[in-house]
Amino acid sequence: MKTIGITGGVGAGKSTVLAYLEEKYNAFVIQADEVGHIVMAPGQECYQPVIDLFGKDVIKNDKTIDRKRVSDVVFEQPDFLSCLNGIIHPAVKRYILKSLEEQKKEGRKLCVVEAALFLEEHYQEFCDEVWYIHTDEEIRIQRLMKNRGYTREKSLGIIGNQASEDYFRAHTDFVVENNGNVEKTWKQIDEGVRRNETL
Repeated sequence: MKTIGITGGVGAGKSTVLAYLEEKYNAFVIQADEVGHIVMAPGQECYQPVIDLFGKDVIKNDKTIDRKRVSDVVFEQPDFLSCLNGIIHPAVKRYILKSLEEQKKEGRKLCVVEAALFLEEHYQEFCDEVWYIHTDEEIRIQRLMKNRGYTREKSLGIIGNQASEDYFRAHTDFVVENNGNVEKTWKQIDEGVRRNETL
């Protein structure tokens, strides 16, 4: 089984790449952000620790955690962020590793792991190869404004807080340019998969 890691800045169109890999290559796709939601659900590993950290005010009527309230607290009091990350990130990684092990047992040929903090959290340690999805900054800004309703200033602020293009390129094995020409993007993904088959 081959495991490809996917990273890149916000608005790079990583989900487009994931969907193509899933559809064309029957890849098992797992996204750290979605796993983050799962591990915070009632009865899951991070549910009680998050409530212990933020207090009962973050519990909604349906007993789920109010993620917006959590993010508001974190925004106003950044100290809480490192505590929250200390709870969530290790649990997410454990969940992903367990899922990959299950897929391997089932005979899956290709797994794909996507995470916003892929390099920072050292996900590359359990991937055969890491791909960087690169998109020009102006295209990313336009996507964020259109798809998420962000202002130009907010988009620039988020992009500015993320790792630089040079950092991504220096720490990944393969680059997929995703500037809007899907045929070109698909071609590069196909090339990346072929590379992996020979690794």
